[in-house]
Amino acid sequence: MAKDLQVTIDKDSGFCFGVVYAIDMAEEILEEDGYLYCLGDIVHNDEEVARLKAKGLRIIGHADLAGLKNEKVLIRAHGEAPETYRTALENNITLIDASCPVVLKLQNRIKTSYDGQEKILIFGKHGHAEVIGLQGQTNNEAIVFQDLEELDHIELPPSFTLYSQTTKSVDKFYAIKEELQNRGYEVKANDTICRQVSNRYEDLGDFARQYDKIVFVSGKKSSNGKVLYDVCKQANPQSYFISDPAELDETLFEANETVGICGATSTPMWLMKDVKQALELF
Repeated sequence: MAKDLQVTIDKDSGFCFGVVYAIDMAEEILEEDGYLYCLGDIVHNDEEVARLKAKGLRIIGHADLAGLKNEKVLIRAHGEAPETYRTALENNITLIDASCPVVLKLQNRIKTSYDGQEKILIFGKHGHAEVIGLQGQTNNEAIVFQDLEELDHIELPPSFTLYSQTTKSVDKFYAIKEELQNRGYEVKANDTICRQVSNRYEDLGDFARQYDKIVFVSGKKSSNGKVLYDVCKQANPQSYFISDPAELDETLFEANETVGICGATSTPMWLMKDVKQALELF
């Protein structure tokens, strides 16, 4: 018996402009040269990475970069630390810089703060590509923290400048600023959170409430995916996280239900369309 699900894809979901820009650049060069090196996963989505690898994209790490000479290497939207640019110069590597403009602006601000002898705190995910690039602007001296508890065991300077990874929640950033001020620190807060992402936090709740069930599609590595999925789950407890249509569980859906599909800023639209197609076949 067909379930006849009414399936809608969130028109605001899918790649942010930084990711679109990086992928467009990569595809253009792949078309011309047949291959291209990319430093780290071009996007935190295994399915999209696999699609581009099939076109000739070669994912490398920082250790590989040191051994490359006279090649083109793409820097993805997350940006890179100054060290990467130095290595490229030494090895005659042409960098195709697809760093997101929002991230570049933040890197410049952090560097200016650092050059001005300010103490710097960065609210961000440890080991995240963007955060490594941001910390690199401070000679790795900035204190990176994922949540306030981490700061309980660190002696902080009396005054500092607070920055945030571009994909963090605006509300959480300001709550952290306020809490640190309440603890007696002098905090200069620089809100550099990407509005394309933060607007999505707000709109996503509204989207999720409109449907019986929500299928959230994202790579497991996407930090922005985790946060956005939580937004869905809070707005609609019947929200399910998948990375691939094969992970759909038909038993979760009743006949004639409405289903909303949404995703992270690193989720390709073609993948959400595949999920829609799979649901419509139930």
